[in-house]
Amino acid sequence: MTKKPKILIIYTGGTIGMVKDYKTGALRAFDFSQISKKIPELQQLHCDIKTISFDDPIDSSNMNVDCYIEIAEIIAKNYKNFDGFVVLTGSDTMSYVSSAISFMFENLQKPVIFTGSQLPIGDLRTDAKENLITSIQIASTQEAGEPVLQEVGLYFEYKLYRANRTTKISAEQFEAFSSMNYPPLVESGVHLNFNYPLLLRSKNKEEKLIFRKKLNNNIAILKLFPGITEAVVRSYIHIKGLQGVILEAYGAGNAPTEPWFLKLLQEFIDNDIYIVNVTQCVGGSVILGHYETSANLKALGVIDGKDITTETALAKMMYLLGENLSKEDFKKYFETSLRGEISE
Repeated sequence: MTKKPKILIIYTGGTIGMVKDYKTGALRAFDFSQISKKIPELQQLHCDIKTISFDDPIDSSNMNVDCYIEIAEIIAKNYKNFDGFVVLTGSDTMSYVSSAISFMFENLQKPVIFTGSQLPIGDLRTDAKENLITSIQIASTQEAGEPVLQEVGLYFEYKLYRANRTTKISAEQFEAFSSMNYPPLVESGVHLNFNYPLLLRSKNKEEKLIFRKKLNNNIAILKLFPGITEAVVRSYIHIKGLQGVILEAYGAGNAPTEPWFLKLLQEFIDNDIYIVNVTQCVGGSVILGHYETSANLKALGVIDGKDITTETALAKMMYLLGENLSKEDFKKYFETSLRGEISE
């Protein structure tokens, strides 16, 4: 008989962990130590399950860098003792959180799967049970004594995506997430279908896990829109301590060619503020220099975000700023795929 994989569930908060008090009708946080009573189907899985919950479960809207570090520290502390991790968070900021965690671990060789739900676990029509059960099953799937999944994933409604490729696209549908620029890693039907050629694998099995938690969040998002004024763009330069800007440009990375706009971008760069160009589109890629309206940005030294999502661009910038790199290395690493977050 093969040894049962050990899976750690980490509950941080969010809709999935809520149950209804039928006397008052109010939702309250669920005690995850009692998870097998609430979902007896878990006993059919070939794994041992343990749980850890945040002392004070938080709503996804209150997620911040300290929470990212707390989640990552729980994983790092328990890494040797468990074969996989399932992290439960609120879905609204799940793409942001899971993307950050993907950069905080280098040489990850075990699954870290984020999931949640649109309806509470105690609701009659909840999606929580399926999301949780399948996430645990994927996390515990092994071949030749090794986990099949060895990266940070996000599971929702029958699909496991690479976490740092995802965006939440619906506040109402059970199919709440999309990964427009990268196919699902696993699809859940009658069988779990792993898309093996897409899975990340550590190049050196002997290398130990490296946990990086120096995140620098002195960054901002500047979303372009027709009619944006000079005063709005200029106001960003005066943000105290600002070190990086995610520029959400149009289409393939296009932006205004007006002199005042280009002059301000040059001012950002002269003040050692990194600018990364990402597309506002849900899918597709920035191609700096493809059109005249982005050639100016390339000439200024704006960093090409390629097909990275805004959520992941933020996470990657926090990570790279924390590493105190030279300007040349920052640009090189941002434009290079480190955790499968951009297409090569």
